[in-house]
Amino acid sequence: MFKIAILIWVMLGTAVAGTAITAVLAAGIASNPMKAIPLAALAGFVVAMPLSYLVAAKIARERATKRVA
Repeated sequence: MFKIAILIWVMLGTAVAGTAITAVLAAGIASNPMKAIPLAALAGFVVAMPLSYLVAAKIARERATKRVA
């Protein structure tokens, strides 16, 4: 499950980081964009870690139930 979680994290982290950067730029809350943009990207990747674990756990549960049936 850990390998699946890492693969999901790579894809989900990119999407969440991009969304966070877009939100920072669209909201205009970045008084110093050279500092705010990397922080938004980092926050996106960190937030994606537990989300990717939850998605990987759901995939593992689905695989386990399909093997039994």
